[in-house]
Amino acid sequence: MTFHRFVALGDSFTEGVGDPDPTRPNGVRGWADRVAEVLARRTDDFGYANLAIRGRKLPAIIDEQVEPALALAPDLVTIHGGGNDILRPRLDTDGLVAAYDDAIGRLVASGARVAMFTVFDPGPTGIFAAMRGRFALFNEGVREIADRHDVTLVDMWRMRDADLSLIMDTDRMHLNSAGHQDMARRVLDALEVDHDLAPVTPDPRPLLGRRDQAIEHARWTREFLGPWVHRRLTGRSSGDTVSPKRPILAPVD
Repeated sequence: MTFHRFVALGDSFTEGVGDPDPTRPNGVRGWADRVAEVLARRTDDFGYANLAIRGRKLPAIIDEQVEPALALAPDLVTIHGGGNDILRPRLDTDGLVAAYDDAIGRLVASGARVAMFTVFDPGPTGIFAAMRGRFALFNEGVREIADRHDVTLVDMWRMRDADLSLIMDTDRMHLNSAGHQDMARRVLDALEVDHDLAPVTPDPRPLLGRRDQAIEHARWTREFLGPWVHRRLTGRSSGDTVSPKRPILAPVD
């Protein structure tokens, strides 16, 4: 399978947050960049654009990114969204899925190969456990969309072979570098693209006693949860001052 024009849409997951690289636009690499690097080696006329912006909810992704993506005439589009919507106090899942279905239909009608994602399973414990039902309901809608339009689905909910504690960044919300490498491999496998991306063994997390666990949780609350809640209360987003890191199709260095 050879692609020539790859456009990635979405939020922080696709932008690459959690996989820092100061040499790249927005200071991040991510799974989409890693996928593009593999695809670029398969043809001499490859172009890659990444329109994803951290903090974007699904309606904004659809409104701001789908038409610019179509204007680039891609033959491969990936799109991820919904995670930021699920975490809001109010959620119209049916309306969200209907809008997503329409957007996927438009992308498929362009002739591009389309790949989409479910959101991860937060599990029965942890900070998002109370919202697990929301995650599951949204994901079922995503699977119906994928079936209806015959698009490629990367089902993160069913990643039972992945230890989230090892592939998540210290903010507990984004993949770390090992996680982005793992995701790139999963995306390429789903697209049936041969690749030589090696699995990365994440660094083991140290076993902490109760006191150290409390200290670590307090640090996380101060550095990540507090600012995140403040942005929600003030109507702000981490992506308010962020631009797409690759707004046009360009070769991969």
